[in-house]
Amino acid sequence: MESNSGVLLPAMSFHVTEAYKTLRTNLLFTLAAGENKAVVISSPLQSEGKSVTCANLATAMAQTDAKVIILDADMRKPSQHKVFKISNIEGLSSILGGFSEVSKMIRKDIQPNLDIITSGPIPPNPSELLESPRMLDLIILLGEYYDYVFIDSPPINIVSDAVILAKKAAGLVLVTRHRQSTYSDLTKAVSKLSFADANILGIVVNAIKEQGGLYGKYKYRYKYGDDL
Repeated sequence: MESNSGVLLPAMSFHVTEAYKTLRTNLLFTLAAGENKAVVISSPLQSEGKSVTCANLATAMAQTDAKVIILDADMRKPSQHKVFKISNIEGLSSILGGFSEVSKMIRKDIQPNLDIITSGPIPPNPSELLESPRMLDLIILLGEYYDYVFIDSPPINIVSDAVILAKKAAGLVLVTRHRQSTYSDLTKAVSKLSFADANILGIVVNAIKEQGGLYGKYKYRYKYGDDL
């Protein structure tokens, strides 16, 4: 699990909180024109901060009084139940496997205006479940009841799950870590998304230090055609 796990807004420092608010504002403008409000959060590799970024961005969005839900679709190494310190006995895999109803898997009000569906038991076939019609139906259903759906997904350069999900959502936010993520890893992840014609909503550079202190998250807007 990423460092800073379990540290959620508004318990963070002013600079980190403001950085998330900036990221939230940019995302609001990016999504404003479209009907699909599902956003996939991923990273090139593991331990780059994607799950905590997903949790905090969803929390920041919920602070605008929007109805928000987190869907933990990392069914290989799930983290959201650890971040929010809740049970993961059942969840997304239970829904996609046909073992439980959606309404019974939603954990209500883990933060004000914020619900969550945890990953559930780790299945033997995560990619097949995520690519199934049930997954698309679930995203569409959640979009009818929530203003924003944030989907935590596995690292792009390790498995194909995030690319599968990005094609079903409005797009993907790519999380990288300062002094850890490499140019080649980032380029490889962007190439995979571009090849699949997935929409890259932006790139977050995580854990940047500024003026000797930990600044936190910084939003960098990426557009197709930019040099990386």
